[in-house]
Amino acid sequence: MRNSLGLVLAIVVAIVLIGLFSSLFSVYQTQQALVLRLGEPIRVIEEPGLHAKIPLIDSVIFIDKRILDLENPSQEVIAADQKRLVVDAFARYRIVNPLRFYQSVGTIDAANSRLATVLNSSLRRVLGESTFIEVVRDQREALMARIRDQVNREAAGFGIDIIDVRIRRADLPEANSQAVFQRMQTERQREAAEIRAQGAEAAQTIRSRSDRDSTIIVAEANATADQLRGEGEAQRNEIFAQAYNQDRGFFDFYRSMQAYEASLKGSDTRMLLAPDSEFFRFFGNPAARPATPPGPAAAPVAPAPAAPLVPAN
Repeated sequence: MRNSLGLVLAIVVAIVLIGLFSSLFSVYQTQQALVLRLGEPIRVIEEPGLHAKIPLIDSVIFIDKRILDLENPSQEVIAADQKRLVVDAFARYRIVNPLRFYQSVGTIDAANSRLATVLNSSLRRVLGESTFIEVVRDQREALMARIRDQVNREAAGFGIDIIDVRIRRADLPEANSQAVFQRMQTERQREAAEIRAQGAEAAQTIRSRSDRDSTIIVAEANATADQLRGEGEAQRNEIFAQAYNQDRGFFDFYRSMQAYEASLKGSDTRMLLAPDSEFFRFFGNPAARPATPPGPAAAPVAPAPAAPLVPAN
């Protein structure tokens, strides 16, 4: 009898513990809970902590309250200027109304599927009204904000708040990219050829100017050299004339010696002259004097070293 009573008490205690355990549930900080009674939602719990429910009657559905990701596959969009774009976008959202979320889509996978459709439609609508340059450069931020607002208006019916929509990549299709690349390459090659031609023209101009300047400089230098050489020759002739006037006999002898040296060079010197030629007068008489020396006014200009000086008879 006592054993039966103890068994009954143990069963009662177990039932009470099981009932107590099944009537309590905890909500974490990253979650929000929706309590259903016989399938009908009765309350939403957003605060974390320990909460109670009626066992076997109430059920709890936990819904994530963190920011969730929606990765949209790449799709091809035609811009307003009829250029095709391959657009890769993504969205970030949060479930702000668990009851509406549960009633409209039920699960996160179903929500992602519905949101992907809405996001694709908004992308095509907004980007279809914009040009290629606006999408890739000029108005990218403004276009993403417009897409986010449009998606947010439709996502509000799912109990979802769209936090951000971003276009990760907006490029031309591969075939178009290659064509654009080839066109850009051709344009750069044309510009390079034009710059090279301009450089060659500038180089030729500089080279011509340098040649002209060098010619002028050389000509001026030659003119200066000729002028200086002429002045030197004039001074030399003046010195020769002064020396001739001071001692005409010595001057005749000196100039004749220079003429001998200039004419008798080499190992095979041949000259056809008469034995009594004036050219050899200093060979027979080193003190030879002209018979009638010219007057002072007839002082000759010094001849070239190669020509012998023959005094007048």
